[in-house]
Amino acid sequence: MTLDYAVRSDAGRVRENNEDSVCAAPELNLFVLSDGMGGQACGEVASRLATETIVAQCRDGHAGAGASSTWEHAEGASDTMNRLANAVRAANLAVYQESQKSKELQGMGATVVAIWLTAERISVAHVGDSRAYRLRAGQFQQLTEDHSFVAEQVRRGAMTEQEAGSSKLQNVLTRALGVDENVPVDVDEQVLVEGDTILLCSDGLTRELSDAQIAAVLGEAVDAQRAADRLVELANQAGGEDNITAVVVRNAPKGGGPLTRMGRWFKGSEDRS
Repeated sequence: MTLDYAVRSDAGRVRENNEDSVCAAPELNLFVLSDGMGGQACGEVASRLATETIVAQCRDGHAGAGASSTWEHAEGASDTMNRLANAVRAANLAVYQESQKSKELQGMGATVVAIWLTAERISVAHVGDSRAYRLRAGQFQQLTEDHSFVAEQVRRGAMTEQEAGSSKLQNVLTRALGVDENVPVDVDEQVLVEGDTILLCSDGLTRELSDAQIAAVLGEAVDAQRAADRLVELANQAGGEDNITAVVVRNAPKGGGPLTRMGRWFKGSEDRS
């Protein structure tokens, strides 16, 4: 497995500080993104603590150490998936405990989305409305479901996608790290295929760009860094009302550059390698 990955994070055009945080462990093929909440510096503290805790827990667990073995182990899930889910639970507890230490930090929290890749599978864990997407053979699919009020209304049929996109309640989350001592963690495992592109992003990207726009950028960019850069650039051009972060991870096809085949899926026989 050969990965081409890149990270781009920007405060946007409205906010002064960036509460998004990314932590990667390329030696483990592990990537984590978190969007902090709480205002001032609190959101930055929460997101950084969340990402660092998850990577530390997964790294320790990978080495056969750490506290992850004391957490839950879901039947039927791979060891990698269980470790990742438990690392997210540990991050939730870390953010919650930190928030109890001072009045300034009370009420802080964070979203999180994390992926851990092996030779044949991708494990995904998330809490909140930061998302994971996959582009495969021209098909763009969201791998996570937002834990937000408007997303739940859409799933129940009480609100349309268009109504949700313009709702003033988009910021209302139904689940986040650090709010309580325990939090449900959504997990999923998918087969990983050569040529797959995985995107992790904060809502500052998805509120500015449509799925079609995002998929087009991922399909046309010549490498992961240019894809991440272009996504953030376009989100800023569209308004940049929130922090914007994109993590692009490509499972490069053998016998070609990261986008040799992807470019053909979108541009016919044109060679974009």
